[in-house]
Amino acid sequence: MARKILLVDDEEGIRKVLSISLEDSGYQVFSAKSGEEALDLFREIKPPIVLTDIKMPGMDGIQLLRRVKEDAPDTEVIMITGHGDMGLAIQSLKFDATDFITKPINDEALEIALKRANERIYLRKQLREYTENLERLVEEKTKQLLEAERLAAVGQTVAGLAHTIKNIASGLTGGGFVLEKGIELNQRQYLINGWQMIRGNVERIKRMALDLLNFAKQREPDYQLCDPNAPLKEVLQLMLPRSQEYGVELQLESDDRLPKAWFDPEAIQACILDLTTNAIDACIDFNCASGTRTVLLRSRQSDGWAVEYRVEDNGCGMDDDTKARVFQNFFSTKGSQGTGLGLMITKKIVDEHGGAITFESEKGKGTKFIIKLPLRAGATEEARKNES
Repeated sequence: MARKILLVDDEEGIRKVLSISLEDSGYQVFSAKSGEEALDLFREIKPPIVLTDIKMPGMDGIQLLRRVKEDAPDTEVIMITGHGDMGLAIQSLKFDATDFITKPINDEALEIALKRANERIYLRKQLREYTENLERLVEEKTKQLLEAERLAAVGQTVAGLAHTIKNIASGLTGGGFVLEKGIELNQRQYLINGWQMIRGNVERIKRMALDLLNFAKQREPDYQLCDPNAPLKEVLQLMLPRSQEYGVELQLESDDRLPKAWFDPEAIQACILDLTTNAIDACIDFNCASGTRTVLLRSRQSDGWAVEYRVEDNGCGMDDDTKARVFQNFFSTKGSQGTGLGLMITKKIVDEHGGAITFESEKGKGTKFIIKLPLRAGATEEARKNES
């Protein structure tokens, strides 16, 4: 298909001669005798190249150039100028004209100018195609990368799950062996030990199944306007008997000035309960338990947040390797007693709230977990209304 070109000149003779020459070169020529007529025609046919005289009555060539560039910046505009108009020709280049040729028009000069315009059109097309291909390539590679990461995550999860199930199966096998020995030797203590091993591992399977269900559950938090200290107080009551059983001091320091906040009370209580359980376990670990062991539950105000919870212990603390893996699937330092899912679920719940969970830990000195829950729009005003 012939390439369109718009020829603009107020001299009919020039339009006729140039039209013949351009058509011989394979162009489909549209002509206009003024800038105004040319602009209307340009908007109708949208030619990639405009060849225009500079000096014309009414809208001159430079004004036409600027209007064309406003409508279609990629249009190539070649200016035609007479001798003595060199200043105007140079000025047109400042407005992004492709080139200029002088009257009387030399065929060779016109051919060079058109060649330059066509090269610019070709290069722009190539650049556009290259950019589109590059964007498509980036999109495809991104999808492949995400799929690879998903598969890697699935593989990691399956491997962790298999490892945990294998440990539980080993525990059950060991318990069965001790139980059989107790029956064979008629040893009551063997029977008791074997049964405790089996019961412990069955309980572990139950916890792991519940944790997996909780982790897989996709749900929005059940936001309620609550006393931020309520989850701490409930966890204190729940865990106090266990802490006393193992000689761990469980303390509460709540900030009673905290206003009510929007959060899912059941989910946040589960988070604090998990962190408190871990803190007590860290205090009763026989590898490092000595002196007075304390777990402190705290609430406080924090700039830009609705509430900040802290669960602090002076137990074993974590080494660098443990700290690096603390939120990793199925990672646990509790051996046969842990499922490696608790902290992962806690982080998931905090993330669902749009909150943040961080920790500080030093081997031999203890650990501090910090949960921050965000302010929710309108929560403060509604809390004030509810309290009034």
